[in-house]
Amino acid sequence: MPTLFLRWRQRLSALSVTAVIVSAGCSSPGTPATTAADLVIANGTVVTMNDQRDVLEGGTVVIRGSDIVEVGPASIAAKYRAARTVDARGGIVMPGLINTHTHVSMTVFRGLGDDVPDRLRTLIFPLEKALIDRELVFWGGLHGMAEMIEGGVTTFVDMYYFEDEVARATVQAGLRGVLGETIVNFAAPDAPEPYGGLGYARSFAAQYRNHPLVTPALAPHAPYSLDEGHLREIAKEADALNLPILMHVAEMTDEVETLRTERGQTPVEYLDAIGLLSPRLLAAHGVYVNDSDIALLKARDVGLAHAVVSNAKSARPVAPATKMFKSGLRIGLASDGAMSGNTLDIIGQMGYVAKIHKLDQRDRRAMPAVDVVEMATRGGARALHMENRLGSLEAGKLADVIVLDGDSTTLVPRYDVYSSLVYATSPKDVVTTIVHGRVLMQDRRLTTIDVRDVRTRMRAIGRKIEDAVAKGIPGV
Repeated sequence: MPTLFLRWRQRLSALSVTAVIVSAGCSSPGTPATTAADLVIANGTVVTMNDQRDVLEGGTVVIRGSDIVEVGPASIAAKYRAARTVDARGGIVMPGLINTHTHVSMTVFRGLGDDVPDRLRTLIFPLEKALIDRELVFWGGLHGMAEMIEGGVTTFVDMYYFEDEVARATVQAGLRGVLGETIVNFAAPDAPEPYGGLGYARSFAAQYRNHPLVTPALAPHAPYSLDEGHLREIAKEADALNLPILMHVAEMTDEVETLRTERGQTPVEYLDAIGLLSPRLLAAHGVYVNDSDIALLKARDVGLAHAVVSNAKSARPVAPATKMFKSGLRIGLASDGAMSGNTLDIIGQMGYVAKIHKLDQRDRRAMPAVDVVEMATRGGARALHMENRLGSLEAGKLADVIVLDGDSTTLVPRYDVYSSLVYATSPKDVVTTIVHGRVLMQDRRLTTIDVRDVRTRMRAIGRKIEDAVAKGIPGV
């Protein structure tokens, strides 16, 4: 008990820090304001998520172009001539949240087939085959991106079809995306022949190479939906093109059972044997992994996307994320697609992550709030191997920043900022979202997406899908 109480006292005392300067190079008091800045965020509780976990009351974040140039107390604002100032009004200023696995365009199917067993083969695949086209992918993607901006997500990882349409929507919205073209062993909406997604992915990768917001990726669907030869080819292609690999791993019981029967291996061991387990891989779910799998994932420097809400809705076991996090494995939080987890925000995920792991382990101390916030920010950046650019508010990192409402009913009073974020915050508490130094939402008003137009189009798409389902879709 004394140790726990000491930790509690230490964390509370961190909230009173008012004079910590996170970035170096501060000038002496009284120095004239001679340095230009594009944006200053002032008067907030700055949750830096830096190595020291500095929390700055009345803190300031200074942005020039796409980068953060300084983070510190209120006094640093006097050093800069800011073109624009955002007054946080006592709210929480923190790194943008990272959604490490989703299928954003599946907002078009949200609410279809909930509570139905084996939805993937009996519902999702037939729906996609019959209905998915460029229009649905673009507008469904833009709709989901509006939701993410409203909920403070600044970087998301996506795998779907017509991924160039997802990229087009991403650029329009101003979000940051790691976007993978799906590759499967059957004809897909954007590839009439099995494995046609690989050629599509090559073209997509060339189109968006070195884009400031879009990182193209290869997205083999899962170990059970591609053969070994193509998986080996994808591993080599990713090396040749210097691309990330996005994949569902150890998610399904039949995936695990088939590999155990046919090869005597776990999905993680299988992927390692064929050369796919590497720092390029971001593995989604990881529900059915054992201790040796976790050690192997860490040894190969693989990233993992933890989607606890989607897994719970599918009645799957709780992935051993606590062990993964404590082992130092690169693990971030994920919503999964809007047909699986139904929402795309990460704030809503945080409370579930903390509570479900406590329940699963019958231990109130499991998955403390500060660890959950880390997974939502730095953890997601580490899973993407982007921690040198994202995940914390520090000089030299990209200016992906969000502000939460200090007057929100559930955030008043606020004793421990991490507990407030995990157990009390709602996506609706986000008031400002900034990506790459650009304000995408201020005072809850989106600046890059016409949400009325998007909702009008989504309603029309919804009627089209409803009519198609009523008429009958083969396989549904």
